[in-house]
Amino acid sequence: MYEGKIQGFKMRTVGWPLTALIVAVTVLAALAIHGQSIPVSAAKTSVSLSQPLTIRWRYLSNDTLNLTPAADNERIYLPLAGGTIVSLNVSDGHLYWKSDIGGELSASPAADNDAVYVASGTTAPEGEHRQPTGALRALGREAGVTVWLRSLPFPLQGSLAVSDTNVFAGTSNGGFYSINKLNGEVKWFAQIGSPLNGTPALSKTTVYVGSEDGTVMALDASTGVQKWRFKTNGRVRGPMALIEDSVYFGSGDGYVYAVSEADGRLRWRSRTGVGVQAVKSVARGLLVASFDNFVYLLNFQKGKRLWKRQLPGRISAEPVTVGDGALFTPLSGNAGVVLGLRDGKQVNVLPTGEGFNTAASPLIVNDAVFLTTDQGLLVFAQPGKLESTSVREVQRQVKFP
Repeated sequence: MYEGKIQGFKMRTVGWPLTALIVAVTVLAALAIHGQSIPVSAAKTSVSLSQPLTIRWRYLSNDTLNLTPAADNERIYLPLAGGTIVSLNVSDGHLYWKSDIGGELSASPAADNDAVYVASGTTAPEGEHRQPTGALRALGREAGVTVWLRSLPFPLQGSLAVSDTNVFAGTSNGGFYSINKLNGEVKWFAQIGSPLNGTPALSKTTVYVGSEDGTVMALDASTGVQKWRFKTNGRVRGPMALIEDSVYFGSGDGYVYAVSEADGRLRWRSRTGVGVQAVKSVARGLLVASFDNFVYLLNFQKGKRLWKRQLPGRISAEPVTVGDGALFTPLSGNAGVVLGLRDGKQVNVLPTGEGFNTAASPLIVNDAVFLTTDQGLLVFAQPGKLESTSVREVQRQVKFP
């Protein structure tokens, strides 16, 4: 767990999927590293979002999903339709392996230094009326071979989150699992009651889970026993932030909430235009992405608005941040938009030149920015990092899977 001081607060960071959803950021940008296996890339980020970025390499595919890839310091794991996941070198796009696990991938994967954890689901053949079933498996990092497989009565959804020892995830019928990373055994199971389609947030002792009926629950990370619950009036899907002794999260009811980490008591709430997609702690406050196409920066103490900026489309994914900016991927147009964190003004764009309708979140790994588009994976870096001949050679080697 990384801890630091910001504006008088001791800060701990929790991200999107981390799960599911791994994003490397500068030291005090908010990420999901509470008691989890920290990707090596988190300590080596060397990218500036406000400076010019050009395409380093691309992986072409028409089968991308609304699922965020997983990554470690050397590899990125891209989920594709048809139950496929590919392992690519983050520097040049070299294909290490491609694994076809069957069914359809149902949640954003997670990775550590040993394996990538992949959730899938299968549906009944046409004409049969059976509930879809799920599975979680660990694929070996080096070859993509299944290390273990855990069958589940319902598919996992949202994003997977990993700690040093366990994988955490929720299901379509409101179940929540803690599963041993080494052998796939279920450590504990909790029935939340409402479908789960979000990003679990982890601290050393607690797992925070948001549900479709607007409930946020704090569960003991070792036993799954409920510590407290808090009810909002809209679904809670996006990532949460843990700062000092408060939990911050957004709801589909249009509010951002700050509650006590100890007992779930409300400390403040702040209104946005409509439902909240994601919250993220940054150096100057709490960054909020809302479905009203606006981005807000709130202070930690009372939720006071510091600035508000409109983007050219509905914000579809969790932003990624570094010290000089935050990258957003609106659900329209053909570019990612970078806002400066000081005043919210646009400081850069990352043109994709193609349809950009995926809800997969952008990633930063080492010195590169990864964007999932309808046409594959685009990787941006500062000019001069690779010779132009090398870039062309990489692009020629990449084929449709």
